[in-house]
Amino acid sequence: MPNPWDVGSARLLQSAGFEALATTSAGFAWSVGKLDQTVSREELVAHVATLAAATDLPLNVDSERCYPDDPGGVTRTVELLAEAGAAGFSIEDYDPDTGGMDEVGRAAERVAEAAQASREGMLLTARAENHIRGVDDLDDTIARLIAYRDAGADAVYAPGLTDVEQIARVVEAVRIPLNVLALPSGPSLGELAAAGVRRISTGSLLAAAAYGALLEGARELRDEGTSRYAERGASRDALKAAFG
Repeated sequence: MPNPWDVGSARLLQSAGFEALATTSAGFAWSVGKLDQTVSREELVAHVATLAAATDLPLNVDSERCYPDDPGGVTRTVELLAEAGAAGFSIEDYDPDTGGMDEVGRAAERVAEAAQASREGMLLTARAENHIRGVDDLDDTIARLIAYRDAGADAVYAPGLTDVEQIARVVEAVRIPLNVLALPSGPSLGELAAAGVRRISTGSLLAAAAYGALLEGARELRDEGTSRYAERGASRDALKAAFG
C-alpha cells in the first residue's frame, strides 16, 4: 500500500498496479511547502477528498493524532474523513506539542473514540510511534498495540521496526493485522509476509525519493551545467498510461 502525496503520484501508483493507497502526512506537508505535523485538519480533509476522487482505489489516511484539540475532536475528524471518501485512517500516539509519546491510557481512549466514530465501516489503524521517535522499547510498543487493539483498532502499526524477529514477535503478540513500514534497512516484502505481516506501506519514502531526485537534478544543472538527470525521468508512455 504505497503512499502518494498528490493526484499525479496517486494515478501513477494506480497505473503501476497497486490495489490500495494511503496518504502520507509528511509527503503532503512537503507538497504544500510545510513540515510534517503542521498541516491543519481543513487542509488534510481537502487533500483526502482530492486524492479519493483521483483514483478508484481504497484510500487510507495518515491522520496523525486525529486532531483531538480541534472542534469536535477525534469524532469530528473521523466524520470529516468519511465524508471526504476515506476507506480507512490511522491515529497515532506521538504529541508534537510536547515532543514525546502520549500516556498509553490516554492514547487508548482516543483510539476507542475513533473506533466508535468509525463504526460505519472505515478501517481503523492504531499506531505506536516509539521507534521513529527515539523510544527503542519493544515491550512498550507491544503493550501499546495490545491496548489499542483492545480499544477497538482493526489493525496496528509500529513504524520503524526493521528486525524480522521483532516483527514476528509483534505479530504473535497483537493477533490482529500488523502494518509495517518498508524501510531500506528492513526485511524484504517476502520476508515480512513470511513473518505474518498483513500490510506494508511506504510512508514518506516515495515522496522523499522524488524530492531527492529533483534536488539532485537541480544541483547538477546549477553546478555542472548539464541535464543528465533527465535520463532517469518517467517515460512519456508511463505518464500517458497514468494520465491519458
